[in-house]
Amino acid sequence: MVSQKRENTREKRGRNALHYLREGIGLRFEVKAVAPGKLILTGEHAVVYGRPALAMAVNRNAQVFVTMDGAAETVSFDLPNVTAPKESFTLRALRDFHARVRRNYEEFLAGKLSIREVLLKPVDLFQYAFVTVLDGLHLKMGGGVNVRLNSNIPIGCGMGSSAAAILSVLRGLGHYYRVDFRPEWYARYSLEVENMQHGKASGLDTYVSLHGGCVRFQQGAAQELPLPRMPLYIVQTGTPASTTGEAVSDVARRLGAQVRVWDDFETVANQMQRALEQDNLKDFQCAMRDNHRLLNTIGVVPDRVAEFVAAVEESGGAAKICGAGAVTGEQAGMVLVAAREAPADLCAKFGYEMLTVRPDPLGVRVV
Repeated sequence: MVSQKRENTREKRGRNALHYLREGIGLRFEVKAVAPGKLILTGEHAVVYGRPALAMAVNRNAQVFVTMDGAAETVSFDLPNVTAPKESFTLRALRDFHARVRRNYEEFLAGKLSIREVLLKPVDLFQYAFVTVLDGLHLKMGGGVNVRLNSNIPIGCGMGSSAAAILSVLRGLGHYYRVDFRPEWYARYSLEVENMQHGKASGLDTYVSLHGGCVRFQQGAAQELPLPRMPLYIVQTGTPASTTGEAVSDVARRLGAQVRVWDDFETVANQMQRALEQDNLKDFQCAMRDNHRLLNTIGVVPDRVAEFVAAVEESGGAAKICGAGAVTGEQAGMVLVAAREAPADLCAKFGYEMLTVRPDPLGVRVV
C-alpha cells in the first residue's frame, strides 16, 4: 500500500512538473474554444459567382478542448460526434499527410480527382487543420496535444459545420500556444482547410463563424445587418446524398457563370435585405419564395423537399433550403421556414424534424 502511494505521488509530481515546464515555454494547460454554425438566408450558390449572400450565425456550435497529452510530440484527435475511435499521430506523420492532401487537391483542380478523394475520412480535415495552423504560425509543439471536438451542428446540412469545427480547432490551438488572436490569420487558414472539403469555398461560412451576427457577404467583403426578428424555424430534411462540393461542382458544370440567373439571385438578396432592415415579414417571405424558385431552376431542390416547401406556402408561410441543397437523392439538409406559426404538423406529415435555433451575435471565441 505504501509503495503504491509513493508511485502515485511520483506520477502526480511528474504531471505537475510537465505542467510547469510547458507553462514556462508558453503553453496553456487546457483551452476551450467555441465557434457558431450558420444559416444562409439567401444567395446560396450565387455567392460563388460574386453575387451577395445574406447569412447569420446561429446558436448551434462546435466546441473544441485542447489539452496537453504527454511529453512526446504526438497529436490525438477525439471526435465523438464524427468518428468513433480516438486516433493519434506523430508530427512527422501529420506533415507527410498534409503534403499528400495538397497533392490530392492539385489533382482535383486539374480534374483528375473528385473532391471526395481529397479527404477520405472525417479525421483527415482536423489533421490538415492542425498542421496548417502550426506551420502557418511557426509554432513549436513542446509535447503532446489532445484535441477533442463536440458539435451540435448537423453535419452536411448547410449549417457550416465544417467551418465551425475548423475555426474552433484553429482558435483553440492558437490560444493554447499563446498566439495573439488576429482574425485575418484564422480566416486565411480556415479557408485553406475548407477548400480541401468543399473544393472552392466562397469564404461565407468562415466569415460568419469567425465574426458572428448577420451579414451581407460578397466577394470576400461583408456588411453587418440587423439580426432577424421575424419568426424563423429550421427543418431537417436529412443529410444530402451529395456533398456541398459535389453540388457546387455540378451547378458549375451545368450553368457556369450564366449571368442572368445569378443577377436574379442578387435581386432577391436586395429585396430580402430591405425586408430584414424594415422587419417586414410579408416582404421577407416574398423574397424567400422567389429564392426558392431560383434554387429549383438551378436544380438543387429534390422533389420531396419541393413538395414540403409548396405545402408551407399553401399554409401562408415561405420556405427554402439553407445550403447547397442536393443534386441526387431526396434529402436536402436544412430548410428555413418563415411563418407566423411553427410548421409542426407539416413536419410530422413529411417525417421531418423541426429544430429550434436563434441568431448568435458572437463569432469564434475562447470560453
